[in-house]
Amino acid sequence: MARLRLGPLLRYVDESSATVWVEASRPCTAEVRCADGSSGRARTFQICGHHYALVAVTGLTPGSATAYEVLLDGAPVWPLADSPFPPSTIRTPAYDDAARPVRIAFGSCRWAAAPADGHDPVGPDALDTLATELASAPDAERPDVLLLLGDQVYADETSPATRRYLAARRDLRDAPGDQVADYEEYTRLYYESWLDPDVRWLLSTVPSCMIFDDHDVIDDWNTSASWLTEIRATDWWNERILSGLMSYWVHQHLGNLTPAELAADPVYAAVRADPDGTDTLREFAARADADATSVRWSYRRDFGRVRLLMVDTRAARVLAETDRSMLDPSEAAWLREQALEGTGAPSDGTSGAYDHLLIGTSLPWLLPHLVHDAEGWNAALCRGERGARWARFGEKLRRRADLEHWAAFPASFDALTALIAEAGGGEGAPATVCVLSGDVHHAYVAEPAWPDRAAAPAARVLQLTCSPVHNSIPGSIKIGFRFGWSRFGRALGRRFARHGRLAAPPVSWRKTGGPWFGNQLMTLTLRGRTARLRLQQAQAAPGEKAGLREAADAVLSE
Repeated sequence: MARLRLGPLLRYVDESSATVWVEASRPCTAEVRCADGSSGRARTFQICGHHYALVAVTGLTPGSATAYEVLLDGAPVWPLADSPFPPSTIRTPAYDDAARPVRIAFGSCRWAAAPADGHDPVGPDALDTLATELASAPDAERPDVLLLLGDQVYADETSPATRRYLAARRDLRDAPGDQVADYEEYTRLYYESWLDPDVRWLLSTVPSCMIFDDHDVIDDWNTSASWLTEIRATDWWNERILSGLMSYWVHQHLGNLTPAELAADPVYAAVRADPDGTDTLREFAARADADATSVRWSYRRDFGRVRLLMVDTRAARVLAETDRSMLDPSEAAWLREQALEGTGAPSDGTSGAYDHLLIGTSLPWLLPHLVHDAEGWNAALCRGERGARWARFGEKLRRRADLEHWAAFPASFDALTALIAEAGGGEGAPATVCVLSGDVHHAYVAEPAWPDRAAAPAARVLQLTCSPVHNSIPGSIKIGFRFGWSRFGRALGRRFARHGRLAAPPVSWRKTGGPWFGNQLMTLTLRGRTARLRLQQAQAAPGEKAGLREAADAVLSE
């Protein structure tokens, strides 16, 4: 009899269809059966001895909520027996209802929650806390989608329980030590993270979109050409990167796709057609690692008149120092095409294709001024602007200080800035263009200003950063980022800029909210051309259950 090993995860949802991801203990047929009579079935596919299915459910009613169950070979396996949680539901939108808002919650950087009977050294998990609050009030407002903006698992910072598991498999004195080494060990990370009962229920009932960042593979993944050369020379990296990409494709990427995209995906078709799709997927991962242009991890989702572009800022990089870019040319062209499609003033005089443009990028576009200038300065050093000695120093500093955000790719920073201005300008412009990011273990709101007012977009443009969901926030980070936003930090940054002979950035910006430190989630509520932002932090008083405390609430557009 097949058992449910992991899931269900509710991934894609539109007005009449949804996809639900599961892992089973053996080959079987997975079925999702809804209380309203709609359903879907899919045969599992096999990767490295594990059995997965992505079930497409069709025939749902727009604007409805229906409970569902999961069956494997006809036997019910979800909800779990004696579950304390309400039934998992699929809630479909009704985008023609102008009064109905779209709620988008986002964050990044989540260590798996501590065991239920153990002390959590980094405080309560924001996802666990959100799950508890939703479960206690099933009819309350909830996100329409949860955007997880990177570091869903930590392949290079494993928990004590995972280290014990790894030690039982192999000698940890051999590289990569207590980091994960292969696909099987990656599955352990997902079990540890997604079998957390609260998060398991949350992901079964709130749709999710995901994109990787470095820790999903390794810290500083693709930080520079020399980093890549050095790590490729090790005897363990090839298995690590192939396993990382394979496990990401299975656990995260597939669920990002629409049913139509899944139907047209040749790798998905080939894996499902093969009794064991391991070799097919491994060959795909090898191509993706060798040639970033052979695969697109970025994707687009439209929620009525809200357009989300989730951008890969890790695998799509060009790393040659003389041609360094956050996105390869094909990826940059895709981003531009998606951002500008349908913009401009329609002939009927209405607004353009969308009211709000969201650009999801794990790495912030606008950083504290000191950090921005330091990253630009470092990029100039590594490029050789101050000679070979400074270049060697710059490379060491880049790796040690994680100087690899958009500011560390100056041409890409300028190109993204220009694209945002173009997408947010002219007749039919959206109300807002928001860049959603994580990574930096604090939350803030930053707003740019264009020196040439004639070139400034009509849309309100904002950098919205929220991190971590559940991770450590050392005191040094708090001090460093507070200083980075300060007047003195800005002055120090200008000294770096002068030494690196940097041109002035095309925009200036100021922090209009934060910094906030803690385990937290941001939520955008978008209704028509209005937008509202809320930041909630997971907090617990001694002896009490954790709850979400509102740290900020602001109107972005009216």
